[in-house]
Amino acid sequence: MSINSFLIFLQHEKRYSNHTVVSYEQDLQRFEVFLNENFELGLLDAKAVHVRSFLASLIEENLSESTVGRKISALRSFYKHAITTELRADSPMALIKSPKIPKKLPVFVEDAKMDFLLDNDDYFSLDFSGRRDKLIIEILFGTGVRLAELMGLKENDIDFYQGTIKVLGKRNKERIIPLHAELVTQIKNYINLKLSQDFDNKNATLIVTNTGTPAYSKLIYRVVNSYLTHVSTQSKKSPHVLRHSFATSLLNRGADLNAIKELLGHASLAATQVYTHNSIERLKSIYKQAHPKA
Repeated sequence: MSINSFLIFLQHEKRYSNHTVVSYEQDLQRFEVFLNENFELGLLDAKAVHVRSFLASLIEENLSESTVGRKISALRSFYKHAITTELRADSPMALIKSPKIPKKLPVFVEDAKMDFLLDNDDYFSLDFSGRRDKLIIEILFGTGVRLAELMGLKENDIDFYQGTIKVLGKRNKERIIPLHAELVTQIKNYINLKLSQDFDNKNATLIVTNTGTPAYSKLIYRVVNSYLTHVSTQSKKSPHVLRHSFATSLLNRGADLNAIKELLGHASLAATQVYTHNSIERLKSIYKQAHPKA
């Protein structure tokens, strides 16, 4: 079994996101090179001792636990599929344990800072790129969608009458997210502005580049990082930070955890519960500031 055939399986059978597929491809290629250079073996010939040697080399490079853990996940999935397709009788990963990854609190931007950014017209130009950039920030913060979900949005995914947006999430699972009235208006205005641009090809993708082609991930990252710099000094300023900000904001305002789970498209409540830690930390901070005995 080649890496390529395994990746096709992940894309079409398992419905993994493109981001995950690319990451797994890089991880498997790296292990393949390691096996070839150090043991003159192929992927299907690897034993547990070779995997341990590979992991030791990663640890020597001071890679984070999460990075090493992801590579282990990639190898586990690959060899599980090899057994399913009868290319191997067993997995070299059977005795390999994943490193314990310390849980980190989600990084988010406070509501007041986001309001200041989005209500200040001085930060966003009135041309197409400025209106598009603002819409990127507004959608990420206003709906909590993932980067890949934002890039996949089409104009006809917006229901202007109902004030909702249809999102295609992980494993091709659809969900409907409500939009606030101001965001609905902004999307309408943006689409009208987009239609008036002199693009060579009209594209149904909602978020596009200055030439009308579908927006790519680096563009979205650059836009988010650039504008969050105006209101936040934290080092992490990615699109996912705005997803965390959306969830934290809802939780702090009393939203039901199950409702937040559905809006975020989480498969289980456990993934959503991480936001309760931020809420607890906020309560502790308020307690320390307000209670006379604190």
